[in-house]
Amino acid sequence: MHITFSCSAGLPGQPETTASVAGDTLTVDGVAYDLSAVPEGGFAEPGGTHPFAGRIARSGGTLTLSLLWRYDAATAQAHQPAVAPVLTVAAGAVPDPIIRKPVELEA
Repeated sequence: MHITFSCSAGLPGQPETTASVAGDTLTVDGVAYDLSAVPEGGFAEPGGTHPFAGRIARSGGTLTLSLLWRYDAATAQAHQPAVAPVLTVAAGAVPDPIIRKPVELEA
């Protein structure tokens, strides 16, 4: 799965987005989205409430999508790219695309 991120800071106390991939299923914040119906060479336009920004496409067997990604501004660098780089995730947890503030070690 090729995932592009559309990142935005969440409201205070709002949980950060988490996601994982298993085959054609993308699980975002605990909700599984089965994308197996997206046809080869075609696309799908998600309806209703969902975490996607725009179309979901399949080409060469690979799903390509843009995912809305919420993060905690208190732990992130002030300047984030408007659109994070495309990550390829075959299976497992989707890596956090947010540039974080350095962690200060206590002396």
